[in-house]
Amino acid sequence: MDEALRNQIKVGARVKVTQQIAARDHTLTSEICGVVQTFEQKQTGSWYAHSKNEKLWLDRLVLKLDDGEITTLNLDDYSHVALEKSEPLAPRP
Repeated sequence: MDEALRNQIKVGARVKVTQQIAARDHTLTSEICGVVQTFEQKQTGSWYAHSKNEKLWLDRLVLKLDDGEITTLNLDDYSHVALEKSEPLAPRP
């Protein structure tokens, strides 16, 4: 993931994540939009040689969806995160 984008993903930002899974003769694509709750690298239980603490670390993005559901996304090389422009709040009367 682009380091500039990584620095822009803050709690409260609205994002759109596109993830792809390659199949033999096609690609499965899913999109999910929500508000960032947390964004961090967390280690997995998987062992991976020569990485930090000899563990595999993944970018994990926790989003709150429009219906209130909380979901965790593991981001990989096939994940695309885009910041969505939020509309300014209307002034209160």
